[in-house]
Amino acid sequence: MRKGTAKMHSLEEYRNIINEHLTDYIPETGSFASVLRESMEYSLKVGGKRLRPAMLLAACESAGGDIAEALPYALSLEYIHTYSLIHDDLPAMDNDDLRRSKPTNHKVYGEDIAILAGDGLLNTAAEVMTGEVVRHADDHEKMIRHARAAHEIMSRAGIRGMIAGQTADVKGEYLEADADLVRFIEEHKTGDLLTAPVRAGLILGGADEETLAEMTAYSMNVGIAFQILDDILDFEGDAELIGKNVGKDKDLGKCNYVCVHGSEAAHEELHRLTQEAVRIASAYEGPDGFFAGLAHTLEIRR
Repeated sequence: MRKGTAKMHSLEEYRNIINEHLTDYIPETGSFASVLRESMEYSLKVGGKRLRPAMLLAACESAGGDIAEALPYALSLEYIHTYSLIHDDLPAMDNDDLRRSKPTNHKVYGEDIAILAGDGLLNTAAEVMTGEVVRHADDHEKMIRHARAAHEIMSRAGIRGMIAGQTADVKGEYLEADADLVRFIEEHKTGDLLTAPVRAGLILGGADEETLAEMTAYSMNVGIAFQILDDILDFEGDAELIGKNVGKDKDLGKCNYVCVHGSEAAHEELHRLTQEAVRIASAYEGPDGFFAGLAHTLEIRR
């Protein structure tokens, strides 16, 4: 594995970059569809950790790449993540009326516009990334990297990735709950969309295949740990601190790590996965690097 030696920004600096350019690629819709853009921007701007786009920029930079070149992909990933949250909150899915301490999109704009806003964000992400591939058509090597990065993001957000995990999640009930189903949901609903940014960023930065393989393992460990902590917080969390309703999985009869394995086992597995992620990241960038620190930070988020 090639060591990451580039000087890195902090998580907060990456977030600031993302927030500064957040709506740069949201197209004008014209007066007849202006509510669509308004709805898309509403969900983008209500806040958020900007974790996934920050990870993409960090991965690119760690491999010696240019974060300006990676920015369209980072923003596209945030558009995809936001679309998934809009659709997750709909009555037919998780039926939430609160997201990041603000009314969910369908509570403000109605279910019809919320669905279209999610569709719009997903389509915009695809448009932005394919546009970047075309823009680099004169440089074959760079074009291939951009095409690989775009495919990485779209495939892990797709029907074998995040959408597959969401499908298993909405169809999973307590009577059907087992460890295999829970792991499938963790790996795909959450893990894939935390693995995509690291892989896409490393590809854009020109990382070698061994680095990609090792950091893929890091990302999946972080992703599964992230979902397990979400499961823990759904049982034990404070809605005011989290910014969304808790107890939803229990109310909807969904399975998660806590209901299958118990709270103590969930906390133990969260820590084990975090430690493994830190070990992998430390081999790449040293124990005080961005990715090791991020894994520690995510373990204690509330």
